[in-house]
Amino acid sequence: MKEKPNPIPPAGDDAPSFEEAMTRLERIVADLEGGRYTLEESLQRFEEGIALGNQCRRMLERADLRVRTLVEAGDRLVVSDPTETPDEEPRA
Repeated sequence: MKEKPNPIPPAGDDAPSFEEAMTRLERIVADLEGGRYTLEESLQRFEEGIALGNQCRRMLERADLRVRTLVEAGDRLVVSDPTETPDEEPRA
């Protein structure tokens, strides 16, 4: 008996983690490449895969924004010369 695709939970606390979503996406890709499903089952899995891919992309975009924000904040706080203020360029 063929397994039914897992529905995508709504975003928020019930959403899978990035790692869980990627694992499921990898499984879907392997299943589709294996050609073991009917056309309708393949389409359902493809739809689920697209949704998971979009979810992963959004999570990566949020992570990238967080990293950029932290780096920019850190750049403003690094002071190598105690006479400099954080907004000044370092002296040569």
